[in-house]
Amino acid sequence: MSTADDGRLREAFRHQARSCAHLGSPFMDRLCTLLADRLQPGTPLTDRLFAWEGDLSPAAESVPLRVCGALHALRLDDRAGLADVYPPHEAADDALWAAVDRALKGEAAFVNRFIDSPPQTNEVRRSAVLIAGAHWLTARHDLPIRTSELGASAGINLNWHRFALATPQRTLGAAGAALTLTPDWQGGVPTGPAPQVADQGGVDLNPVTDPQRLRAYLWPDQPERMTLTEAALAAGPRAVAKGDAVDWLIPRLTHVPGRTHLVYHTVAWQYFPPERQDTGRRAIEAAGARATDESPLAWLAMETDGSTPGAAITMRLWPGGGSHALGRIDYHGRWLRWDA
Repeated sequence: MSTADDGRLREAFRHQARSCAHLGSPFMDRLCTLLADRLQPGTPLTDRLFAWEGDLSPAAESVPLRVCGALHALRLDDRAGLADVYPPHEAADDALWAAVDRALKGEAAFVNRFIDSPPQTNEVRRSAVLIAGAHWLTARHDLPIRTSELGASAGINLNWHRFALATPQRTLGAAGAALTLTPDWQGGVPTGPAPQVADQGGVDLNPVTDPQRLRAYLWPDQPERMTLTEAALAAGPRAVAKGDAVDWLIPRLTHVPGRTHLVYHTVAWQYFPPERQDTGRRAIEAAGARATDESPLAWLAMETDGSTPGAAITMRLWPGGGSHALGRIDYHGRWLRWDA
């Protein structure tokens, strides 16, 4: 194995460590740094990691998060002796690494299976974008909404219309909500009436059906995320279709009179192959060209755009097809800056 191959994996873990520190997880910062510094080839599992083809980084295949997710899954299942070195317990670096190293060797078959699939966090706090965006939309088209979520994962954010969003001026979203999101809100507040969802659908290439896998991708030193996720899981059924997102979406782009169609995705579009992105964009724009005031089409995205901080919130709306910059949001929904 070349030094360059060795360095690719280590830099991916260091990149993830910096991201975790920025997103408020000192434990994940430490864990990824230890993996970057101390992981060695020499077992079938670690040889696979060091020889991984493609882009290992958080912007692509997210190999570090796959490994960390597998370790957290073992911790949640009380396997491999990780409980004593994971939060809320404190452990020195040497003790933490010794436990992680034993887990990677003793549970190699489990870790190998777990890392076959990319991370799917299904962060419930991203529903803040959907609630705010839907209020902005109803200020322009006060019609019942049918939704299509691309990259829906476990379907938690299909239930955004059952959640509330607290802002300094007023609370948006559902009355009697299953949970209330409380991001650090900056800027104005959308003025539209509470949206009414008449129909909803979501798709994922590999829907998450095991709640424990979903929990595994939450970071061990952020219990508030686990609390919100448990509340979201209890909010009601979330049927997610299995398949290619663009192929699933195209038949749904037929307009329904008296309904606004809201197509949305949150940190998912970047994972679609470029050809699928092009096909999806052309299909949405073609449907937009046929939209009317009685059957509007909206395309809401929370995605990385190469700028900082956080992710961009954008909306395209037909008739008209104008692109609107609504604001920015922390990737985990800790803060939201509303610019619309």
